[in-house]
Amino acid sequence: MNTTRALVHPRDEIMRTMDRIYRYRMTTTSGGNLSIRDADGNIWITPARVDKGNLTRNDIVCVAADGSVDGLHPPSSEFPFHKAIYAARPNIQAIVHAHPVALVAFSICQQTPNTRLFHQAHSVCGKIGFAPYACPGSEALGASIANTFSEGCDSVILENHGVVVGGDCLASAFKRFEAFEFAGKTLIKANQLGELRFLSDAQLDQAAQRGVDFQSFDPGVASADERELRRQLCEFVQRGCRQRLLISTEGSFSARLDGDAFLITPTQKDRELLSAEDFVLVDGDRRETGKLASRAARAHQAIYKQHPHVQAIVFAHPVNATAFSATDVPFDVRTIPESYVFLRDVRRADYGVQYGSDGSIADFVTSRNPAAILENDGVLVTGSSVLDAFDRLEVLESTAEAVINAKSIGAVSAMPKSVIDELCDAFNLK
Repeated sequence: MNTTRALVHPRDEIMRTMDRIYRYRMTTTSGGNLSIRDADGNIWITPARVDKGNLTRNDIVCVAADGSVDGLHPPSSEFPFHKAIYAARPNIQAIVHAHPVALVAFSICQQTPNTRLFHQAHSVCGKIGFAPYACPGSEALGASIANTFSEGCDSVILENHGVVVGGDCLASAFKRFEAFEFAGKTLIKANQLGELRFLSDAQLDQAAQRGVDFQSFDPGVASADERELRRQLCEFVQRGCRQRLLISTEGSFSARLDGDAFLITPTQKDRELLSAEDFVLVDGDRRETGKLASRAARAHQAIYKQHPHVQAIVFAHPVNATAFSATDVPFDVRTIPESYVFLRDVRRADYGVQYGSDGSIADFVTSRNPAAILENDGVLVTGSSVLDAFDRLEVLESTAEAVINAKSIGAVSAMPKSVIDELCDAFNLK
């Protein structure tokens, strides 16, 4: 259960979350609805027939426990199923319903995504369910969805309709919704490449049990360099979320400060909402007091230790590159000059290498191979600066998407060795 004391008003929380869902293109102007049930049993919900792209806090409607309505508009026409879910599951305090394209594709094929392709999706999405079709806004739809949730499901595909997820707060419901759509998109992309590889119980446990152990310390006054790196990391992590290169529940970004010290994203915090102060200073076996470093911190540390030229590292899960990680299809970047110049040959690391304590993940990147595909876990990208690492991540994902799209057109024609040799000479690639 969520133990954080809620201090943001339900109107503001719903408005901000819907704005984010709309910006991520996971709903339309007229589609989708969000709700929160407060401690008094009131249900705060998005209104009917109001532009989701211009929602204001005053548009949010409160339906009191006694059925009375307070708001400028009527509540969403889907209010009946929100009410039915809350009645069926007392532990659910927030609901997200929308029509994101990947999950709609599953809904019209009467299928549910297999979240075992990626440990975070499987962990965050919870038990998956499927609710038979009923007319939108009807009591029958409410009964169908509530029945599925009453079976312990947390993320439910609605037949020929979309998806509904529940959570113990709106933040956790959003993260579940985002991870579910991410899994759906990745499955669709990976199916265009070849046979998918799913994780076993043992592999899922391996990811769930990973962690880091650092002693805490109180660092001195932050230098100008540290402050600048905090600003850069904050800017590029937020940009990565907006561009869908990172998801809110997973991925890590770090920058070397000096010696054994580096700054890294914290664990279990929404990536888009991070501030410069949230990044964690790690120095040897110590981490900044009062903060928890990413569980990938030891992997970052091993790479910095083995490769003095590396100044920034990102572990990320952009959809198209992650699709390659969930199949055995080789990822060839010999597509356009930019791809090869920025990425060279991208290696592939076996599942779980990055979770180990032996630092062997550092063997999969070099100055000649700045990026790697991580089996069923996205990608690893290194750079000479925060900007350089982010730029390479963008190029990596763009290349992966271009290759996947090309497969629907015809055979992919990689640049021949003569062109590669010419590029190596022209750009001094040794």
